[in-house]
Parts: sequence; C-alpha cells; structure tokens
Amino acid sequence: MDYHAGDIVYVFYRNPHTQDVANIQAAAVVNNPENPGELALFLYETYYPLSNDMAIYTSEEEANEAYSYYYGDVTEGMLND
Repeated sequence: MDYHAGDIVYVFYRNPHTQDVANIQAAAVVNNPENPGELALFLYETYYPLSNDMAIYTSEEEANEAYSYYYGDVTEGMLND
C-alpha cells in the first residue's frame, strides 16, 4: 500500500503498562522529521517509522475486522480517539 503524508490510518496499539490489552487507534501518516524523505506514523506524540512489519489498516472497519480475527469480538467504541 502506498501511504502519503496526511493519510489517517488505523493500527493496533498496546498499552506499554498493560501489554495484554490492545486497542485500535487512529494515527496520521506524516513526513518523518528525523529522516527527511521518509514517512512515519504519528501516534501519541511519537513518530514511528513506517515499515512492512506494521499492521496498518486504511479504515476503521478493516481494523475492526482484523481485531476480531486476532483478538475476538470487537466491542463498540473500541477506537480510542
């Protein structure tokens, strides 16, 4: 998938304090300020370099379906804005 700065995508985010809990979180695709010419995800005031190892979804519906597949039923309001 080609991403462009300004795209909004959805990722699974694990709380660093409770690793057994994952949520769906919206993130912005941005120009990486640390590596010009590269893109990064901006999530919780942190830049994460885009890589093929990341599970990135282009819609909340797609993220919910994947979440259900990997973690079980998605409850309403799973997305943390």
